Amino acid sequence: MRKRLVTALLASAVAFATAPTMAEDLVTKDRVGPADAPKSLSLRLTDDGPDTTDPVWAEGYKKLFTEFIQRHPGWKIDLERMSDNIGQEQARMLEQAKGGHGPDCAAVDSFVLPLFIGANVLKPLNAYFTQAEIDDLFPFVRQGITGKDGKIYAWWWDTDLRVLFRNKTIVPEAPKTWDQLKAAALATKGKGMEGVLFNGGRWEGTTFDWLANFWSQGGKLVDDNGKPVFAEGENRAKFLKAVDYFKDLVDSGAAPKRVSTIMNYDDMHTSAAAGTTAMFIGGNWQYGQLKTVLEPAVFEQWTFSEIPGPTPDQVSTGTGGWTIGAFSSDPEKIALCAAVAKEVFSGPGNALQQQLPTSKAQYDKFDVFKTDANKAFAAALAHGQARPGVPIYPEISNQIQVMMGDVLSGTKTPEAALDAANAAVQAAYSRQK
Repeated sequence: MRKRLVTALLASAVAFATAPTMAEDLVTKDRVGPADAPKSLSLRLTDDGPDTTDPVWAEGYKKLFTEFIQRHPGWKIDLERMSDNIGQEQARMLEQAKGGHGPDCAAVDSFVLPLFIGANVLKPLNAYFTQAEIDDLFPFVRQGITGKDGKIYAWWWDTDLRVLFRNKTIVPEAPKTWDQLKAAALATKGKGMEGVLFNGGRWEGTTFDWLANFWSQGGKLVDDNGKPVFAEGENRAKFLKAVDYFKDLVDSGAAPKRVSTIMNYDDMHTSAAAGTTAMFIGGNWQYGQLKTVLEPAVFEQWTFSEIPGPTPDQVSTGTGGWTIGAFSSDPEKIALCAAVAKEVFSGPGNALQQQLPTSKAQYDKFDVFKTDANKAFAAALAHGQARPGVPIYPEISNQIQVMMGDVLSGTKTPEAALDAANAAVQAAYSRQK
């Protein structure tokens, strides 16, 4: 009797000790589900997953994927991790997919999604999302995932945007126009501030943040065929008007000359913490960073508003984000890929990482997005615009960065800088054809 009792106790102890390990092994850094599952799906991700370097997010995704695989028994998901060189990774994945060697399911940067759709490597996902769910997406998101045939080819699950941050004790009213922003920036200089800060150095942030001023006028970088048209006709006039605006901010002293060297969003909230600026154009995620770097009483002084346009009703902002797309031709794998997008990332993943959802309904569903700040971000997304997903965009961006440096430093006039940028872009476009 005693032997049987000891044996039972030992068995119970072993079961107790191994149960957590078994649950832990269900989700590892490179696998979700039992290693011997009869069906498998390859899933390529950025750091949005169990392999993320953020320990809180890693645990959160481990829980989400554990629950997911329990709802989908018989499956194993082989996780693949992209490197931090996203541009290179996306280009490599596109070529792999064209050759039939891509992953079954993967994260596709919204900025290059049209290239994947145009290459016919993604499978339609309409069968896995209701029309109401699709209609609830922000307009720029819905447009971005929809092909010329009207079908959706990915699920865009998170996004971001650019806004104007300001210290409301120094700039009480939100500037509604370019002129009002300039006047407010000049007024801060009388209080020992630098004026307004923004990206002006040689990197993508400079192009993306400035484009809001071009887009707010209805400017187009490329036509429907992907041909660069930013230096032609009405687009040229709108382009120069937006460049002249930034040039005037620097020439007038409303923005410091050093903006031509700013190549990192951290510079801006660091300046806010140092008390040297009361306004800057940055990303919505910086609101949380301000909360971290500022004393609570000082953080309460900061707020944000939409980036002003030339007139109060001309408003735009740059938006980005990630999508999940299916490359496999296997119907079961396509369905599971859509389920990953819908059950892990879209909603739960947003709440876990506090990444802005792309669906209006989710701002009410998750408490973290019911804050006044996130509601304001959601409202601003209605004016969001994504970068054109065409092959020539990287060169357009590169030349805008060069142009901005030349103009803000005074080495070229806006007209001469635009002509040089256009010549370089057109030459690159001719080589691509």
